[in-house]
Amino acid sequence: MAEKAGPSFAALFASLPIAVMVIDPQGRIAFANAECETLLNLSERAMRGLPLESVITPPGEPSRRDNQGFSAFDAEIEIVRGGRVMVDYIEARVPDHPGWRSITLHTGATSRRMGHSVDRASAARAAIGAAAMLAHEIKNPLSGIRGAAQLLAADGSEELTTLITTEVDRIAALIDRMQDFTDTRPLSLNPENVYPLLDHARRVALAGFARHVVIEERFDPSLPPVLADRDAILQVVLNLIKNATEAMRDQADARITLATAYRHGMAVSPAPGRPRQPLPIEICVIDNGPGAPDDIAEHLFDPFVSGKPEGQGLGLAMVDKLVRDMGGIIQYAREGSPPQSVFRILLPRGSA
Repeated sequence: MAEKAGPSFAALFASLPIAVMVIDPQGRIAFANAECETLLNLSERAMRGLPLESVITPPGEPSRRDNQGFSAFDAEIEIVRGGRVMVDYIEARVPDHPGWRSITLHTGATSRRMGHSVDRASAARAAIGAAAMLAHEIKNPLSGIRGAAQLLAADGSEELTTLITTEVDRIAALIDRMQDFTDTRPLSLNPENVYPLLDHARRVALAGFARHVVIEERFDPSLPPVLADRDAILQVVLNLIKNATEAMRDQADARITLATAYRHGMAVSPAPGRPRQPLPIEICVIDNGPGAPDDIAEHLFDPFVSGKPEGQGLGLAMVDKLVRDMGGIIQYAREGSPPQSVFRILLPRGSA
């Protein structure tokens, strides 16, 4: 039996979890992997043949980089298409190929995207179990307390009993939210046209909590169907718009952008040892607010983590759970100049 051939260079290069590009002796981009496409928001096809400096502004003097090994850590590079990003920039010669160079762009966001999604899933499973137990144990005595308060009201203690029932109802509402978070039933995934769903979410938001916010659209008109659950997509997008609106509550120029794109070659592994799954459908909710506090930015999707004084830390955890239940991932980043908050959802395609 003939031995099965190993993976090709293209397959290995595309699967690297760090942004890498290869530069030819003329200083032009010859190859760029999927992670590089995501980081620079530009496809390899568009990059190929372009001078490096027409895509990014590398750190350091050109004389230090030409055909020599070069590295710069925590360096801010400018993406010519728009925005800046902090990276570890490492440039190395390709052995036995004079003039050829490889460039890696390593970001904290890269490690978060590829590693923390699995950690987040483990943390979410533990929190789901704890929340389910807590909800079950608390809800029964709450109903007894409420019934007792109603009996007291019949004896004329109306002011205090109103206070008791109001607080019981508030706690019960929180428990209901926790029970939503603990729902592990599989979603109904079908090919969906994402645009009517985004338009519905936009109209709901503008009619209610986002009346003072400008909501713009930046859509890829050729986007194919997405494999998703209609209600879950609506809940995710509405939750992200609501969070952005609350973050910009006192901001006169509050603006939210709903954007879509098709990301060729974008794929992730859902768990260690599992094959990478294509996630080409990108939906972004972008706002010009202040962003998440630095100390919790890497943990925004963890249960019970919130940047709002009154927050319970379940909203974004629920968003992350719904996106994962649809086979996708969600990322948070500060991008652009001036910086904006970007919540990027990556989902599978709904049809071949």
